[in-house]
Amino acid sequence: MSWQDAILSVGQWVFLIALFPSILSDDKPALWTSIMTGSILAVFAVVYFSLSLWASAISVSIVSMGWFTMAIQKYLKDKK
Repeated sequence: MSWQDAILSVGQWVFLIALFPSILSDDKPALWTSIMTGSILAVFAVVYFSLSLWASAISVSIVSMGWFTMAIQKYLKDKK
């Protein structure tokens, strides 16, 4: 693992920890904010995989799933 991969993956884990309160809360970001953020992070994951930055790719994929989870939660909340 390169130092760049380590730094990027640690940063993503910190972002994931920061997302937990929003995932668990009733308050959610705007639907399109969550969709766009999740999508951009998914693209970053593909780039990291292509560069063989495996830890970064996995961690950013998980953060992306966190944003998509909030998008689904917001959609379901607004649907009620």
